[in-house]
Amino acid sequence: MVHSLDDTLASLEDELHAVELALSEPDVAEDLSRLRDLSRRFKDLAEINAAWTAVKGAREDVATARELLSAAAGEEREQWREELNDAEARLAESNLALETLLLPRDPNEGRNVILEIRGAEGGEEANLFAADLAQMYRRYAALRGWKVEVVEERSSEQGGLDEAIYIVRGDDAWSRLEQEAGVHRVQRVPTTEAKGRVHTSSATVSVLPEAEEVDVAIDPNDLKIDVYRSSGPGGQSVNTTDSAVRVTHLPTGIVVSMQDEKSQIQNRAKALIVLRSRLLKAAQDARASEIGDLKRSQLGGGGRSEKIRTYNFKENRVTDHRINLTAYTLDAVLNGDLDPFVDALMADKRARQLAESGGGR
Repeated sequence: MVHSLDDTLASLEDELHAVELALSEPDVAEDLSRLRDLSRRFKDLAEINAAWTAVKGAREDVATARELLSAAAGEEREQWREELNDAEARLAESNLALETLLLPRDPNEGRNVILEIRGAEGGEEANLFAADLAQMYRRYAALRGWKVEVVEERSSEQGGLDEAIYIVRGDDAWSRLEQEAGVHRVQRVPTTEAKGRVHTSSATVSVLPEAEEVDVAIDPNDLKIDVYRSSGPGGQSVNTTDSAVRVTHLPTGIVVSMQDEKSQIQNRAKALIVLRSRLLKAAQDARASEIGDLKRSQLGGGGRSEKIRTYNFKENRVTDHRINLTAYTLDAVLNGDLDPFVDALMADKRARQLAESGGGR
């Protein structure tokens, strides 16, 4: 099996050199789709090659330590036994890193993210919690060095968010945010609660890969575009012109409405960005005929019983129900310290993938 794996890795090293050569061709820069695919493949192959180099180095260290241990005596023998144990630990760690890299890659890895947050069950308290989540993710993005672009923010009557849509730009944004999709539950005393009773509300988070124009071609004849006057919280008019845009993709029934910008052209452009991303994600899910099915797979009905994570203010507690992880650091989490949960979710995903693949190739 080792020889078979070595042969595979040797062929991948050859492919790395071939991709590097292809990237140097002058006509590649003119083909954005090919340039993007080659660049992503080069990055993947370079990481695998570096991990393989580490494995080969660790193998040599193990072989050397074993040889010296067999020839040693007395105190020197104990020294080389410790050296062998360290080398074997490094080899096991290097093998695991390599096996992880050889797992099938997520087609969305490296993409930017369309992050959508909405209040669900709980009325205005749900909208206020949606605003807290939006702030949490923006702080997390700042800590990770990502850029966040506001696509849409619709405020509710008491300062919460009916809906927020952002583009999060960063190389690892998808891999670190994809598992944030789902129902987030909050347990706290609302500001409007006179008797101090704890209420339970929820907000939904949807995570979509940003699609590029080369990924999804949209036929203008498949679009129905309506314009209307923007409105603010409570239905009040905030714009005296018909600048808001509603785009309906007729073949799938997907509808995207946008009113954040004062220009109809800008709202249309942002609506098409979101529409393209929803079409891409729907196309990647063979079971989804339209975005409603896809969203339900991520979000369910938005009910509190379907939650993926609970934020309990009274106990300063956050619990992720998928991996049974609880931390009493709610204040830090809401301030953007999400890595302990994100890292644990990513590790759990890798472990499940390795188990399904039989422990790597």
